[in-house]
Amino acid sequence: MGNYYLYRVGLFLAKILPIRLSGILVMLLCDMHFCFSKTDRLAVENNLKIVYKTTLVPANQVRAVFRSFGKYLLEFFTMSRRLTPAFLESNVHIKNIEYINEVFKKGKGAIVVSAHLGNWEMGGAVLPMLGFPLSVVALAHKDPRVNALFNAQRENFGAMVIQTDVAVRRVVEHLRQNRLVAILADRDFGNRGLIMDFLGRHVMIPKGAAFFSLKTGAPIVPVFFLRSDDDHFEIKVYPPIEPPELIDGKITDTAAKGYTQKYLTIIEDEIRKNPTQWLLFQNLEAS
Repeated sequence: MGNYYLYRVGLFLAKILPIRLSGILVMLLCDMHFCFSKTDRLAVENNLKIVYKTTLVPANQVRAVFRSFGKYLLEFFTMSRRLTPAFLESNVHIKNIEYINEVFKKGKGAIVVSAHLGNWEMGGAVLPMLGFPLSVVALAHKDPRVNALFNAQRENFGAMVIQTDVAVRRVVEHLRQNRLVAILADRDFGNRGLIMDFLGRHVMIPKGAAFFSLKTGAPIVPVFFLRSDDDHFEIKVYPPIEPPELIDGKITDTAAKGYTQKYLTIIEDEIRKNPTQWLLFQNLEAS
């Protein structure tokens, strides 16, 4: 059975079962995943060693990442039941939202950079609920049915999805419409990014956020949707980062790297503060 059918079953169960019962089942499945998937377990353990700067990571910390992933997926599948104005008022704390309000006054839109941290998908649903026009750059899944399933969940709350294969033209268009464009910037899964110093390793980092900002003049705003200990949430918004002046108006890798480092440092800091919420199941290998 392929991933598509697993996702369909998960979505179906999430819709019919009480959320509390779903949570218990998900934690059980996460613990099974932790026990039986050696490849994923070692990848998470190696990444935590890098974050913690140690050679030994307790097993419960590794398991916590698997459980965080289960919560993320359950919340994603139950957003239509969970995300209501009352839920936002009682469960979501918004920090420094005025920074987003500021960028709209300039009329150039903004590029929201985040990471595979906390629950970025819920963040992509909450921002439109708060009245912000949001577009999301999403990496296409290999199975188009999985792609359609995930995009339907994202668009249900008003976000517009931009697939990476048409991102260059669409992102520029959406920024000119004074929209927010969200991009995950902690890992490039292709071979067209920038080699950057990230958490003490040389890692391929996406260059899209810096490129679009330099091209359009839209600022970059780091935003994170983080989980607290009691499973409440915080939207943490950082001050806008304005693009630097370009020499001869040309976008070079040197300019992009210097600019990228400004928000990459913020991403590193948030990962170090919330290591078990960093949901990366591939090795952060030195290149």
